[in-house]
Amino acid sequence: MRHILFAAAFAALCWPALAQQDAFKGVIGAQIEAFRADDFDTAFTFASPGIQGMFRTPDNFGRMVRQGYPMVWRPERVEYLGAQREGPGWRQEILVTDMEGRLHKLAYTMVETPEGWKIAGVQLLRAPEVGA
Repeated sequence: MRHILFAAAFAALCWPALAQQDAFKGVIGAQIEAFRADDFDTAFTFASPGIQGMFRTPDNFGRMVRQGYPMVWRPERVEYLGAQREGPGWRQEILVTDMEGRLHKLAYTMVETPEGWKIAGVQLLRAPEVGA
């Protein structure tokens, strides 16, 4: 009986994070697909109002991504790691393999807006070491 109660409590605590993570995968994945197609107009729609205000135009935003986050602009592979609540939003970590086989770990800050979840920032983290 204790195991059932523990499992139910654990599921109740984890379900919101799992549900949010599915939503984050949809937003991040759609933005990455837009980047792959060089469709910066669409990619810009997944950015939060704050990010949109900072870059003002999809062209400025695209230029920043191409120069500062080439691994996101042209990823070979994307793996979604954990999501956790952070302040007023959420933090979704991903592992990206770039076209040259290098690993990059990034943290996406996700915020909920009236239009749905948006990306409010991306932070490049230390990538995990790969053994020989």
